[in-house]
Amino acid sequence: MAIIDHITLTVSDYARSKAFYEKALAPLGIKALMDFGQACGFGREKPEFWLGSGPASFQKPEHLKAITPTHVAFIAKDRQEVDAFYQAALAAGGKDFGAPGVRAHYHPNYYGAFVLDPDGHDIEAVFHGH
Repeated sequence: MAIIDHITLTVSDYARSKAFYEKALAPLGIKALMDFGQACGFGREKPEFWLGSGPASFQKPEHLKAITPTHVAFIAKDRQEVDAFYQAALAAGGKDFGAPGVRAHYHPNYYGAFVLDPDGHDIEAVFHGH
């Protein structure tokens, strides 16, 4: 059973980030499922990954002084999805942060790709199989 229900990234330009993630996550079968204007939830069946420009209802002004880059890894169904995610994210304006490949230092079958989003968040697609 998963241990995290959802996560939210604060972004500096909501429209730009939403457009980026719509393109970058499409190869993984992840799409925008809910949109509240300046906040949006992505997922396959339910919103698990949220974007928002602040302040959110729980944030105070000091939370928004600087956007701290975060790492988020999305599960891919196979290596081809990892490759497709990487290409889609770059085409959407992301920056290379690690081309698709085996990361044996994590484990022998760890296949991942890393891209920086428009705010510098490190996003990854990973497949743990063969």
